[in-house]
Amino acid sequence: MLFTRSTREVALTELGHAWLPKVRDALRGIDGAVDDLIALSAHYRRVRLGYLIGTGADLLFRLLRHFEAAYPEITLEPREFDFSDPTAGLADGSTEVAIIRPPVDLPDHRMFILDAEDWVACLPRDHPLAGRSELKIAELLDDPIVVAPASAGRWRDYWMAMDARGGKPATIAAVAATYEEETTTISRGLGISFTSEASARLYNRQGIAYVPIVDRPRNYTALAWHPAGLSHEAAQLVRHVREEWSFGEGQAIERPATYY
Repeated sequence: MLFTRSTREVALTELGHAWLPKVRDALRGIDGAVDDLIALSAHYRRVRLGYLIGTGADLLFRLLRHFEAAYPEITLEPREFDFSDPTAGLADGSTEVAIIRPPVDLPDHRMFILDAEDWVACLPRDHPLAGRSELKIAELLDDPIVVAPASAGRWRDYWMAMDARGGKPATIAAVAATYEEETTTISRGLGISFTSEASARLYNRQGIAYVPIVDRPRNYTALAWHPAGLSHEAAQLVRHVREEWSFGEGQAIERPATYY
């Protein structure tokens, strides 16, 4: 028994007095461990970097290598997101900076365009148009389409080519959150999809064919962030890309993440 209690006081027993110095030593040890953790955290500098599955893999590796060479004291922590979150963690704040394919439903976020690519149709190998060298978007609008989850918002609408449908709803063949699901569904002949040149290079599978679409504006890969939500380290990443990246336009132009 460590203490006695009455209606007037609480007092340590002989055993309690003997144990008290050990308790005080233990508490001092905990305080010291907390102080050490705080000190170590101050030296551990990181940036949580999201990226959309299949988006600019070569750009991601280039960004990682160049930034960490310039800032070896800062660690980039990449995290992949599927089509259910095309903001790659920016929407819920789980990432600070992300490589995305706009447009996304983040009007307050900003971005730099890193690359631009043409649209490509992903078709079953036995589709009547699979042997063509190029296509126009109108030739495919009546086909059932494999789409992203509804949580993808305007990004899903963009890759369904809703702006080209004249208000007519698309026929949805299936919902897929990854390229593996998408291409597997298409190889079974259940529908088609619209995608990018990079995806066609990365996800070329048996049973599907990719055909360029010649009358769509190019799609973009971009680095996006929220101006008010950047840590010092994340701001250094954005600044590094602004100053060091080779932009096709000759300069880094900030745009809203809703741009396409």
